[in-house]
Amino acid sequence: MTDKKKIEVCFTPATFPYFKNDDAIVVIIDILRATSAIVTAFMNGARQIIPVGTLEEAMDYKNRGFLVAAERDGIVRDFADFGNSPYNFTPERVKNNDIVYSTTNGTNCIMMAKESYRVLIGAYLNHKALIDYMVSEKRDVLIFCAGWKNKFNLEDSIYAGSLVTDLLKSDEFFTECDSAHASMDLWSIAKDNLMGYIDKAAHRHRLKRNNLDDVMEYCHTFNQTDIIPVLKGKYLVELSNFND
Repeated sequence: MTDKKKIEVCFTPATFPYFKNDDAIVVIIDILRATSAIVTAFMNGARQIIPVGTLEEAMDYKNRGFLVAAERDGIVRDFADFGNSPYNFTPERVKNNDIVYSTTNGTNCIMMAKESYRVLIGAYLNHKALIDYMVSEKRDVLIFCAGWKNKFNLEDSIYAGSLVTDLLKSDEFFTECDSAHASMDLWSIAKDNLMGYIDKAAHRHRLKRNNLDDVMEYCHTFNQTDIIPVLKGKYLVELSNFND
């Protein structure tokens, strides 16, 4: 086991300092909807995404002429060009553009993890590509759930379990992390009726109250792309362009 690399799961940003591992690959997951939207933006031709933690930063970029996606509590901010629904990131809007992005949970997690060996953006949409890359890298993996305002959430934790389950199919990894085991248990319960189980999630109902839940099935669809967004300095770029 000593030659194998460990997998850990951090359920919320509040506990990230206890998991921090600068030699690890960190996978940020915010299924509803930030990381699903980021992956979609690159699928539709975005050049770079600039994640920022505050609305003030996002507004400053807007005043400098940048295209801005910004939301809080799921609602698009009045100064922004659009919010964080994956359906906002159409080719007509994003192709060959740089996009500034600020969300309630996900973009802050990216900033928290920036000192790690590599920071990847994960979603059901690029699941197999993530697994293949992490197996090939042979490094510790930390799956970092965005949660909801420092609280545990179901949608990210369930997807974390899917990642852990598939990574452990490789001989490269092991886990002694209780939250990793808990996430796998959640995945084993939810996987056969994923959309039915996700109906329990609090954020699914926040989105529904605001008529923003049209992306539920899309955000829980596996393997739509091989693209992996990765943090390079202050930008997110496609992993294939990381060394350019």
